Amino acid sequence: MRRQVPLLILVLSLTSTFGQVSYSIPEEMERGSLVCKIGQDLGLDFLRLKSGKARIHSGDSAEYIELNKERGVLLIKERIDREILCGETTPCALHLQMILENPMELFRITIEITDINDNAPCFASSETRFEISESAVIGSKFVLEKAIDADIGVNDIQSYTLNPANNFALKIENQADGSKKVEMVLQKPLDREHQNQISLLLTALDGGEPRKSGKMQITVNVLDANDNAPVFTKSVYKSTITENSPRGTSVITVSASDKDGGSHGEISYAISNSKRRLSDLFQIDRKTGEVILIGELDYEKAKVFQIDIEAMDNGGLSDSSKILIDITDVNDNSPQLKILSKSDAISEDSPHNHVIAMLSVNDPDSERSGEVTCNINDDIPFKIHNTMNGFYSLVTEVALDREVASQFNITVTCSDKGLPSLSSSVTLTLQISDVNDNSPVFERSSYEAYIVENNTPGLSVFTVKARDADWNQNARVSYILEDSSVNGVPVSSYVSVSADSGVIHAVRSFDYEQIKDFHFRVKAQDGGSPPLSSNVTVKVLIQDQNDNPPQVLYPVQTGGSLVAEMVPRSADVSYLVTKVVAVDVDSGQNAWLSYKLQKATDRALFEVGLQNGEIRTIRGVTDKDAVKQRLTVIVEDNGQPSRSATVIVNVAVADSFPEVLSEFTDYTQDKEYNDNLTFYLVLALAVVSFLFITCLVVIISVKIYRWRQSRVLYHSNLPVIPYYPPRYSDTLGTGTLQHVYNYEVCRTNDSRKSDCKFGTVGSQNVLIMDPSSTGTMQRIQSEKNILDEPDSPLEVCHKLLI
Repeated sequence: MRRQVPLLILVLSLTSTFGQVSYSIPEEMERGSLVCKIGQDLGLDFLRLKSGKARIHSGDSAEYIELNKERGVLLIKERIDREILCGETTPCALHLQMILENPMELFRITIEITDINDNAPCFASSETRFEISESAVIGSKFVLEKAIDADIGVNDIQSYTLNPANNFALKIENQADGSKKVEMVLQKPLDREHQNQISLLLTALDGGEPRKSGKMQITVNVLDANDNAPVFTKSVYKSTITENSPRGTSVITVSASDKDGGSHGEISYAISNSKRRLSDLFQIDRKTGEVILIGELDYEKAKVFQIDIEAMDNGGLSDSSKILIDITDVNDNSPQLKILSKSDAISEDSPHNHVIAMLSVNDPDSERSGEVTCNINDDIPFKIHNTMNGFYSLVTEVALDREVASQFNITVTCSDKGLPSLSSSVTLTLQISDVNDNSPVFERSSYEAYIVENNTPGLSVFTVKARDADWNQNARVSYILEDSSVNGVPVSSYVSVSADSGVIHAVRSFDYEQIKDFHFRVKAQDGGSPPLSSNVTVKVLIQDQNDNPPQVLYPVQTGGSLVAEMVPRSADVSYLVTKVVAVDVDSGQNAWLSYKLQKATDRALFEVGLQNGEIRTIRGVTDKDAVKQRLTVIVEDNGQPSRSATVIVNVAVADSFPEVLSEFTDYTQDKEYNDNLTFYLVLALAVVSFLFITCLVVIISVKIYRWRQSRVLYHSNLPVIPYYPPRYSDTLGTGTLQHVYNYEVCRTNDSRKSDCKFGTVGSQNVLIMDPSSTGTMQRIQSEKNILDEPDSPLEVCHKLLI
């Protein structure tokens, strides 16, 4: 069972928005194993982890770690193999970011993966052969293949053993890169005749617990004498090459010499095996010693290469050296942008410096080629901040207004300082959500609407329209009729407003003669919370319609007495007989009146003024003209269609009253008889009804009084004595009323028997004849002062006694 190394918190640095923590765990931990209590270490409770939608961003590396928000801990999600994850790189660490929202917070988490001894040393081949001359001198060195252990540190290879150790001893030499150079040193001369082949076992041991080993079989064939080994000209060769150099580029040429001659002096070159697979990158010419690039170099992956080389002659003697190759960086990597968190939409009333996105930027190049600066496009109300090394925040710079711009495309461009400079960009789309910050605005500051009188109720009068610059529900306008009154009546009884369309409807039918105009206020209110509103005044003007006929003020048409205009026979041409006075309560051309003579006893004698209604003679009066003249005048207005009224004018052509009376007596007596009969019938009915009601009231009163007296006497046990009030008359007697009653009788103008006659101002002399009288009265009235007030009637009462 693997022993888990205790968790170690190396660094804990927290701020209000950003923080960093570091941990150390061993590789090969089981899935679900506890890494750390991240919530407790960062001072975050479980509620904050849930409400902030905490999540782990692991970048390019596989997701080995997962976050348990309910427990606030980090757990192993996948088995971690340090050798696969980092290889020889030390230290080996996972770099994670934990991101929270509302508000946005970023925490950097570094988890170092420590090595465990899970790999045994191994050799590239299980067997190797050496051909060594028997003349090899003591101390001759033979380079052995090094074992490879994927582990590092104490778990790496620590020692080698060689068995048996009769002829050869093992020499271990530590090199600058931490590896070990393994050589087999001849410590006892070889004797081919005694032993022509020697078998050795090379064992590599690591320092883990428990220790692991790898073995390789070595076979030494003893050859004839070759007593000189090759020697390199330098113990260390150095070279420099630029990354991204093309394949086939010559890196360096090494050389070695051998004092032997012939076949024993021929040298071949080879690259020794190492932990790195250098054979995929470099190749050495076996004859010339030229090292050629055969792979692709990347400064970001490896900055220095060390190549172990070997020179060997045909006699099996060899020498070793090494080549140090420095890689020169080239600006071949553009900045890498990653969006850690972003908001797709923000409210237009968001405060300044509101974080809308968080980004990480990384450039694997070195020095100035790895220095990055980020900018955003101009003319947008945002700015970008470098919050910490490699991390940027995109924030609002000024107040936002959705009505000006409802969407922004924010392009973040990051450029390095290399030559030439490389850049990368990413575009974020941000929606601005609406806030109810605009009131509805009417299209006009005030409205005027016109409607013709006598309209049908429910008629559409006018439409008011208001617009709201906001969006959706905040821009949905409703129309409300504000409470007010018109002539003491609520305006809602005159008009109504459609809440959705703003259409104003007439609730009632209007009469221009009663109301000519009125005004009211309409409120436009949006659907925001809280709602905003504005008001506008609407004035409604009633247009006149020709719905009233002319009304004749003079001459007054009486029902009893006949009114006649008197014209002397000596009247000249254009003599003013009278004037028809009429009015029309309409307005405009509907009130323009014209007068026409419709019928006349003698049309050749009179004419009517078209505009003024004056009746004049058109010729001189003669003795042949009838005394009684009857004219029918029609009064028309100028409306479409026109309306009219007629008036009958009686004219008496005579020089004296007796002549006039003789003509009009017969006509009035029949009417007088009918009027008298009607009057007496009504009076008789009223008297009989009054007497009946009076008698009924008296009888009921007496009955009630006697009943009450009988009850009193019954309960008192006294003899009953009838009691009669003074001046009381029973039904058998004849009683009299001691009070005087006054009665007032109101009569209409149509009453024929009235002593009061009402006349209207005439233009000339007016003759009023009462049929009940045998005499006549001529009343001549001057209307000079009265014509100024044509609507005021003149009430005259006469008492005619014949």
